[in-house]
Amino acid sequence: MPRPESVFNRMLRFLLLYHPKLPAARELAEEWANDFARCGARAQIAAAWDDAQIARDAPACALAITLGGDGTLLRAARLCAPLHVPVMGIRMGRVGFLSEMPPQKFDARVIVAGAYWIEERTMLDAAYTRGGATIGDYLALNDVVVGRGKLARVIRLATYVDGDLLTTFVADGAIVATATGSTAYGFATGGPILAPQVQDLVLVPISPYLSQIKSLVLPRGSRVQFRLETDHAAILTIDGQIDIELQNGDEVMVQASAHVARFARLQPRTYFYGTLVERLRERAE
Repeated sequence: MPRPESVFNRMLRFLLLYHPKLPAARELAEEWANDFARCGARAQIAAAWDDAQIARDAPACALAITLGGDGTLLRAARLCAPLHVPVMGIRMGRVGFLSEMPPQKFDARVIVAGAYWIEERTMLDAAYTRGGATIGDYLALNDVVVGRGKLARVIRLATYVDGDLLTTFVADGAIVATATGSTAYGFATGGPILAPQVQDLVLVPISPYLSQIKSLVLPRGSRVQFRLETDHAAILTIDGQIDIELQNGDEVMVQASAHVARFARLQPRTYFYGTLVERLRERAE
């Protein structure tokens, strides 16, 4: 158990993660590091793509703050969840469904005072196997997608829920999404929107051929398994950021993870409903 002084020191340390392709993000990170210093706190600065530095520095920090878009926040959330470090997103672009605020509203004094609350969100574990051997394990916050590759040809996905065959989708692919991901690709393909605190999963086929199942909401403990049947390349995609090429016969297992993403929020706890339509309208424009 950590000593009281070590807990105190951790509460006064923060990690600023900037998008490496946005010069303004790095400049703001440096400016805010000085703001934290004036508040008696310490802020480390790292590129949001520097996984090694994040893994090294995040455990000693009370909070990781991203300067970028939702993609930057997704990366940070996947890295910080196993470390039990919450993240807060600062929206540098026009649209950010997960981000907390634009940079002009940021105030280091509020963060140092700990005037935020923590929202927990369900994550996904995905494992894919080939010939009975596990090839890779991945953590996702938004969604796990098994889809066709470059060729505009359908794939066949024998889909099992908790070991029982649901159906074989003849489709461009299928999505398993969390509540967080339900406002992303899952929604774009016709799936329902889930409130952030909902722990259920959403299964959505992508452009299915002659399927009566357009989407399916599954309880948190469910396990979804895909067995791929294809004569051309297919892709496993994690949060739209990690791509793995699949082969005929490969299997992908998806279920809720023991890890949860923790978002630091300053907005009211009912913020989601007040901003839902506004954010969706921003995405459409």
